[in-house]
Amino acid sequence: MTSPMVSTSGATTTTGGDADGNAGAGAAGAGARIEAVADDLARASLALARRFSLGGTMWCASPAWPFHAHHVAVEFVHPVIVGKRALAAVTVPAGADLVTTLRASVRPGDMVVVLADHDDATVTDALRRGPAWGTETVWIGAGRTRPPAGSADHVIWLDTDDALEASEQFVRVYHLLWELTHVCFEHSGLLKAEQLCTDDVCITCSDEGRLAEVVTVEGDEAVVRAEGKQERIDVSLIDPPGPGDLVLVHAGFAIGAS
Repeated sequence: MTSPMVSTSGATTTTGGDADGNAGAGAAGAGARIEAVADDLARASLALARRFSLGGTMWCASPAWPFHAHHVAVEFVHPVIVGKRALAAVTVPAGADLVTTLRASVRPGDMVVVLADHDDATVTDALRRGPAWGTETVWIGAGRTRPPAGSADHVIWLDTDDALEASEQFVRVYHLLWELTHVCFEHSGLLKAEQLCTDDVCITCSDEGRLAEVVTVEGDEAVVRAEGKQERIDVSLIDPPGPGDLVLVHAGFAIGAS
């Protein structure tokens, strides 16, 4: 990175080339960073388009940068191109408890899009509940360190530690996310979700636990929220859970904490 150098006269000069050259190099670097997340953007846009087409609502949040959350919601709900559809998008209020607000608000089929650093504990706690709530989750951020694997359904991560550059690139990212989502709408065949296994017994997933969030506990039984729907399960095989805890459920039993 080229650094500014201040002369004894107080005038500021820049090492490593003239202003036009630096601007060109900066633009090239920014373009390369967007290109590096192109596949992630495409996958996330397709997932969002499928959810929107079924009536889902997008919930936008950014505890550290609430202005970005507002911008994302406005981008989707107020189309700037004639003929593009307005999409349901809502901002989680700045300062609100993210988990509590989303738990009370989201419905199965909704989407949660957040912009945050990789170590934002509040965002981590909220997004890991996505499977239990039945939501599609997207985490947008920047830096050399990414969130842990599996933190969200889609992670769009820019490789820069420069806070100003990252903020500028976030705007490009969610503009592209909006545009690509509408591109998917133009190809109705893409909006068909992949076929899920619906047999009573599936040889590929019969041993897989489902993530659920505990709602209430009554002795050895609990009411949990799994894939956005409530069901009653047996919790006698694990340490007593409490409301808000996440558990793995298989065949009507909680088989572990998550």
